[in-house]
Amino acid sequence: MWRLFDPRVERFLIADEGEVVIDEVTKHWAAIVKPILELLAVVPLLALLFWLPPDLYFIPLLGAPVLIVHALWRIIGVRMDRFVVTNMRVFRVHGILSQHIATMPISRILDVSVLKPFIGRIFGFGHFIFESAAQDQGLREIRFVGNPNARSLTIQRVIQRSGVRGTTVREPTRPTFLPKAAPTTGAMASVTLPPTSNEPSSESGVPQEQQAPFDQDQVRTGPIETVPPSGARNDTWPGAESVGVPPASFHPNKVWPRPRRDVPQPPEDPDGT
Repeated sequence: MWRLFDPRVERFLIADEGEVVIDEVTKHWAAIVKPILELLAVVPLLALLFWLPPDLYFIPLLGAPVLIVHALWRIIGVRMDRFVVTNMRVFRVHGILSQHIATMPISRILDVSVLKPFIGRIFGFGHFIFESAAQDQGLREIRFVGNPNARSLTIQRVIQRSGVRGTTVREPTRPTFLPKAAPTTGAMASVTLPPTSNEPSSESGVPQEQQAPFDQDQVRTGPIETVPPSGARNDTWPGAESVGVPPASFHPNKVWPRPRRDVPQPPEDPDGT
């Protein structure tokens, strides 16, 4: 008999697109407690026939069938109310004579809340509250869901597998460091000329006599001679690597450091360049 009131949710699947049912949720038995209490209320209502006067017999005789029909109608409505989770969407089918179908794609689900009242924690049921972009009232609240924790995890797995909430792997934030200064030796070094006696002191306001002394071995006094690069010139001489003098073809500025006692001396340039 109950098969007559089966909504047959497979009729609403998009079979040609590969849609399959992941979970079909029926109402928990707690949803039919009130209709059953209505059926039980028929017994005391019919018992009034023994105490009512004959003129009032019609009250229990008419009230009992109304309670029975109303209770059975509610039980059948609970039986035909189905909430279905597929690999593409969630939808709800409910209604007896007129059927209502509410559908929401997986991509529209923003959050799923599980509400378990005290009685629900005892008997194992809860209520689903969906937060979606559409806010469809037909799917916003699904009541009397059995085993709500496991079914909530099922919905979360479907959302993750559909790629809607794909895990984004972010690269760790790397601290930004200033580039390390290159060694200031040879022709690539920046040349700092010491101030002469008639030049003012630095902008910092420190007197000239209080400034740090200059290392004459690292600072070249006099103008820098600019020599255009030439393939015929060769500035490679024994010991040039130790003072950091690159070939002239690498850098156009020719800066000869002051002679040192611990390195070989450069040869004399015959052409004067």
